[in-house]
Amino acid sequence: MSSTTDQRNIDTADDEVIGRIARVPRPTPIMSRERFASLSDRQREILDNVGTLFADGFSHLTMADIASHMNCSLRTLYTLASSREDLVLIVVDRNLWAIGREARRSIVPDMRPLEAIRAYLRAANVAVASITEAFANDTAAIPAAQSVNAAHNDYLAAVTRALLNEAVRRGDIARCDTAAISIVIAGLGRQFAQPEVLTTLRSSPKKAADDMVDVILLGLAASRS
Repeated sequence: MSSTTDQRNIDTADDEVIGRIARVPRPTPIMSRERFASLSDRQREILDNVGTLFADGFSHLTMADIASHMNCSLRTLYTLASSREDLVLIVVDRNLWAIGREARRSIVPDMRPLEAIRAYLRAANVAVASITEAFANDTAAIPAAQSVNAAHNDYLAAVTRALLNEAVRRGDIARCDTAAISIVIAGLGRQFAQPEVLTTLRSSPKKAADDMVDVILLGLAASRS
């Protein structure tokens, strides 16, 4: 086999890792791209800053309180969201989308599937890196916020499963229930960020999730033999 053919086979294999991810349907954003594109610079600035305000909890804040903290009028705030809860959904969703984009960028064409999973989930677990107990409690009380988190977590699991399937195809790991494994390892960050779990951890939710992902991936790699 020629060196050109060898290189073509390598490129095709590498492209398949990214190709599998590209074929996974993404969650629907709370605020569409068209809607975000229509916002003024001031409105975008408010959305960027309100997440910091919510970081230590938001259940005690009214829309008037938020407007005061953002140094904007209530009218301006209501052009972004019809209620505090809707504003929370937009903020949570935008944060998860931003982290998701960074996670996708962490995967480069020369990565093996298990390396891609590790890099992807480490980047995705940034979503729970600095979560506070107050924020976790407040979002847990909003069913729609939980639905947003669940939609993004389902996407993480789907991407993880696609990469696990590629690892099986290449012989990097033994045949296994990739659906079950992906649900477990993609959901670790979210599970460790639950209010009743967060306070029991000796480390941060991100570090705990990253460590467990490493343990599981090492086990999968060992299963090949």
